[in-house]
Amino acid sequence: MSVSPDEALIATLIRTYFDSMFESSKDKVDASFHPNAVIAGIFQGKFVEMSRDEFGQFVARNQPSAKESGDTARLDIISIDIAGNTAVALVRDDYLGSTFLDTLSLIKLHDQWSISVSYTHLRAHETK
Repeated sequence: MSVSPDEALIATLIRTYFDSMFESSKDKVDASFHPNAVIAGIFQGKFVEMSRDEFGQFVARNQPSAKESGDTARLDIISIDIAGNTAVALVRDDYLGSTFLDTLSLIKLHDQWSISVSYTHLRAHETK
């Protein structure tokens, strides 16, 4: 099955998003998220919401990075659904010793895709 140009661009963007966490890179967070993006999820029983800048600072604080620590990278793009200039992607990834299922809402502005909302679900019972 062939991949559309937009699907390929979104997959590359998702890889940058994952690499931002794996490499503890705020610059890659900034490259993958819209400036007004929201990152949200339930962590330790509480609803947590962050801006792009807050998430970038959180990612950058995790030193050494997972890559520098020799962790195994795991990123599975489960689905990408595109509707015009919007898209939704479902992604499974490992970060900070846990497995997450992320629902990413994306927007295409000026021929460039970015993540506008990331809802994160911690897969507490998943075995790696």
